[in-house]
Amino acid sequence: MITPTTLFKCLSDETRLRCVVLLHKEGRLCVCELTHALDLLQPKISRHLAQLRQSNLVLDSREGQWVYYQINPELPAWVFEILDVTAMQFADHLKHQQDSDRLQAMGDRPEMIKYCG
Repeated sequence: MITPTTLFKCLSDETRLRCVVLLHKEGRLCVCELTHALDLLQPKISRHLAQLRQSNLVLDSREGQWVYYQINPELPAWVFEILDVTAMQFADHLKHQQDSDRLQAMGDRPEMIKYCG
């Protein structure tokens, strides 16, 4: 079970916050999509995702060579309330807009061959 302290520690880092906001908005993303959207190197994104996974805030699943992440649907309702408010407030920030724009510009995301290969 996630505690408020754990949740806020997860959200206190800008990279983790950006990942969580995108995952909350999009539902499920591949590591390569997050790497593309945040314009950061894959090892950095993976390190932060590992911390989010260890805190039980996100779940991962492997499909072939790709690893997908999503917000843990079993989290308590209060966590989703905080994520809703956080995502809504973060939506107006330039970095989030840039992250969303880069993600949308990724093109044919279901194939992802040129990004995940």
